[in-house]
Amino acid sequence: MPAALNSLAWIFDVLEREETYLPKPMFGCLAAYLDGQLCLVAADRDEPWNGLLVCTSQDRHAALIEDLPALRPHPVLGKWLYIPETDPGFEDTARQAAALVLAHDERIGVEPKPRRKGGRMSLPKE
Repeated sequence: MPAALNSLAWIFDVLEREETYLPKPMFGCLAAYLDGQLCLVAADRDEPWNGLLVCTSQDRHAALIEDLPALRPHPVLGKWLYIPETDPGFEDTARQAAALVLAHDERIGVEPKPRRKGGRMSLPKE
């Protein structure tokens, strides 16, 4: 999926100056990788897949929520944090999360799982 087809691709604009930045399609969304780690997912689909997912581990949730209070665990992928696009603070929080990624904040980023051979995967249903 080209970035232009995702209405939230602007979130990743700040990452383009980083040499290791790699945007990739992921389950019909747009994922941002930095230094080989999956960091953010911009989802412009129907709820609960409409907003920004911050890829992190649950032990880092509290520290990230302290800095970005609009984040909350994703209702389906609770291992990651999320802010829906409908949240009044969405744009500011999305920009701040991207800035943390650009600063190589160690609280954000997970090792991507190897791709499975064979069929395509899709987002889990509610």
